[in-house]
Amino acid sequence: MKQTWRWFGPDDPVTLAHVRQAGAVGVVSALHHMNRGQAWTEDEVMKRKAEIEAAGLSWDVCESISVPEPVKTRTGNFRTLIDNHKASLRAVAKAGVKVCCYNFMAITDWTRTDLDWPLSNGGTALRFDVVDFCAYDVFILKRRDAEADHPPERIAAARQRMAAWPEGKAAQLERNLIDWVPARETVYDRASFLKQLDAYRDITVEGLREHLFLFVREISETAEEVGIRLAIHPDDPPFPLFGLPRVNSTEADTRKLLDAVPSPANGVTLCTGSYGANPANDLVRMARSLGPRIHFAHLRNTTREADGSFYEAEHLDGDTDMIGVVAALRDLETREAREIPMRPDHGHLIVDDLAKKVNPGYSCIGRLKGLAELRGVMRTVDAYRAGVVQ
Repeated sequence: MKQTWRWFGPDDPVTLAHVRQAGAVGVVSALHHMNRGQAWTEDEVMKRKAEIEAAGLSWDVCESISVPEPVKTRTGNFRTLIDNHKASLRAVAKAGVKVCCYNFMAITDWTRTDLDWPLSNGGTALRFDVVDFCAYDVFILKRRDAEADHPPERIAAARQRMAAWPEGKAAQLERNLIDWVPARETVYDRASFLKQLDAYRDITVEGLREHLFLFVREISETAEEVGIRLAIHPDDPPFPLFGLPRVNSTEADTRKLLDAVPSPANGVTLCTGSYGANPANDLVRMARSLGPRIHFAHLRNTTREADGSFYEAEHLDGDTDMIGVVAALRDLETREAREIPMRPDHGHLIVDDLAKKVNPGYSCIGRLKGLAELRGVMRTVDAYRAGVVQ
């Protein structure tokens, strides 16, 4: 697997020099200053490519060209936005980028209640707590019909927990849930978020799924034309939030998309953390069964809790058999004579990074640690396959 690293551009506190020092050879990036649905220009794309290559790295994956809400709801100027997406695909293809990762999550991107949850070793991790989420959804956001989406015992626990919250907890939770995600194209406050939720009031799961199929059919034609492989990212978390439909949370969901759009350009990002937060997903089996349609991999791990909460675990711990996943992906690469770009994801905040300003989940040292561990697994798997070790 080609070892890559997500870089948010010149404003990222983790520099390209750091990326090289971490041992990555490729970069996963996008034009985050042009993330409101406009068409990316060749000049801007080539500028980003030149920045990356000047650091001795290659730009291997585009993550992500935005998919604005009107595309998902098929309203407003969605036709223009799809045309802009196609133009952006053409621009990155001319720069030699071969894979484009995107998602089709309604309104939200990856969502966590805690961005710096304390670990026993003194570091911090990302966490999704279903009770805190319920408290926000039902009692702070006061979303219409929210109570119907949470079991009574969870609502009772949320009410009790809120009574013990320290000052500022509610405001921080709101910021984590609806206001902040790196590179999100839209920033919401409570009023604008509720208004955006209304745009989905009449869209069912099957309705949103059909919108996804229509979108991917179009962009797959462009991707085939220019030699790009598309890699949809799963929902994160892989279950419904805020009453919104989810259409890519399980292997069965992903299969529906692959069957509906059989283009070889239409594929998936095997995000072991996002899929892994849903106990219905067997990541080793998925790494084997999705085979040729896996165009990119996010390798991270999560630990699930009994109530559905989860936190970002060490890359080789948690509930996903990471060694089994890596072995399955290496078998796939050997069988198909190709290299799959991978990146470590959502590293812990540890050591010196605890005192620095970083994008939550995208610290330098935590991801460096994860990449080093994954590199060790890859080399061990290769040595075992070659008979060097028994």
